[in-house]
Amino acid sequence: MIPARRAGVDVGGTKCLGVVLDEHDRVVAEAQVPTPKGADAVIDAVVEVVEQLGGHDTLGIGAPGLVTRSGVLRAAPNLVDVQEFAVAALVGARLGERVEVDNDATCAAVAEWRLGAARGLDDFVMVTLGTGVGGGVVAGGRLVRGANGFCGEIGHMVVDPDGPPCPCGGHGCWERYASGAGLGWLGRRAVADGRLARSVELAGGDVAAVRGEEVRTAALEGDTDALAVVDEFARWVALGLANITNLIDPKAFVLGGGLAASPELYLPPIRNWFGRLLYSPHLRPHPELRFAELGPRAGAVGAALLHDVH
Repeated sequence: MIPARRAGVDVGGTKCLGVVLDEHDRVVAEAQVPTPKGADAVIDAVVEVVEQLGGHDTLGIGAPGLVTRSGVLRAAPNLVDVQEFAVAALVGARLGERVEVDNDATCAAVAEWRLGAARGLDDFVMVTLGTGVGGGVVAGGRLVRGANGFCGEIGHMVVDPDGPPCPCGGHGCWERYASGAGLGWLGRRAVADGRLARSVELAGGDVAAVRGEEVRTAALEGDTDALAVVDEFARWVALGLANITNLIDPKAFVLGGGLAASPELYLPPIRNWFGRLLYSPHLRPHPELRFAELGPRAGAVGAALLHDVH
């Protein structure tokens, strides 16, 4: 029997967003607070969101980083002063209940699998392209978590050992090129080469302020320099997708994050580069490229559904 009220909280780099789902999977309550710095303050924020949501029967939390099967957040590059953080135990003790915890992108995968773009699929990979790149894997109709719970850290595949530094401490991780932040970095690099004047204009003339949003806007306006940067970005995205396809052969990818806002801009060059980078592309079916449907609520919705899939 499906519980009447399932709560889920997505701990993001800027905000903690919570929702409650009813027995028909409808969002019936929502709350959010800014994400503070430090582990203790994060616990306080999560508890505040849960209390704002009101009564519930189950609680799940999505956290960004390496989450063990016992709900310990080992590393979180995009949270300040948070590591070896026993989220499940600490929140459970504060609230007096059992708490399920998993990676935020894995939660988004669960949400899209049950309620969104991946409905009906038994084999797919969720790819969240935001500040970083996260992933969630469903294979054979089961959520794949890995031996330690760390499955899906696709953003930290190293695609260029001599590439830019990553918050994880490495260099040349896929997310440095294929994320929203990566698009901004590619744009600023193009500006340094004397290109992308329109994006600089959109950033108020401040070169350092050029982000992925300015590149995207200029590209949608038809700016040739911005379109060239988008094509380079698409090549990096496709490279990671091709590597993942060679490894696990999914039926589909579900792409979330900033790309979902402008599929008409990103999808054609990603498909073009994917076909050029995949092993023996003419001898195999290509995975579908779908765009996520649940938007910024996906992580919280998936967290609320964790009790249904564990």
